[in-house]
Amino acid sequence: MLAVNQVGIGNRILATLSQEEFSRFFHHLETVRLEKGDVVYLTGDKISHAYFPINGLLSLHSTTETGSTLEVAMVGNEGMVGLPTILRKDLIPYEVTVRITTDAFKIKSEALQEEFDEGLALQDGLLRYLNLLITQISQSTICNRFHTLEEALSRWLLIVQERLNSNTLDFTQETISNTLGVPRTGVTMAAGALQKAGLISYSRGKIVILDRRRLEDRSCECYRIVHDELDNFLSK
Repeated sequence: MLAVNQVGIGNRILATLSQEEFSRFFHHLETVRLEKGDVVYLTGDKISHAYFPINGLLSLHSTTETGSTLEVAMVGNEGMVGLPTILRKDLIPYEVTVRITTDAFKIKSEALQEEFDEGLALQDGLLRYLNLLITQISQSTICNRFHTLEEALSRWLLIVQERLNSNTLDFTQETISNTLGVPRTGVTMAAGALQKAGLISYSRGKIVILDRRRLEDRSCECYRIVHDELDNFLSK
């Protein structure tokens, strides 16, 4: 477990709190390490804790009865996992897994609800983040239904790159396949087309974004909508 002074605030929502509000909030927090591949919550689990990621990436995804999966949103240090708590819901409606290892602040759901009910900066930040998360979910749904796999892959790579602030991404074809809800052969073809165009390089589970501007051009409006909503969220 990391001491808080080693990590700093890190999470964008918590960073907006005043010193007084954060000092009161602080004694509810503990820092934990969430490793790549960890399952934080299964669909239908009772939400005992909420998590504020600091430097990695979590995935929210739905799974069918036959085992097919689809990512509906991702959470980096801009957000929080466990939002149904503030809506007075104690069961989580999706699965949460760790895509990229992260340190995180962990808080009991009851304590989070109490702080949220104070109606200060934390409440404002979480409600604005809820709007951002809804935007992600709605655009992912539209993208996976109406846009080409190449466009969807471009959107996903760009959003991941923004969350991690890195042009080098470590994801296998199987991970991307499960994330986008498509066969691995489709991922191979879409990634191959982007690589042939000189937008990315892709080898042995490592993707390097070579030309971000042209990758944005290859993406669909879903990326731009999510990107603009994230910018608006962070600017406030």
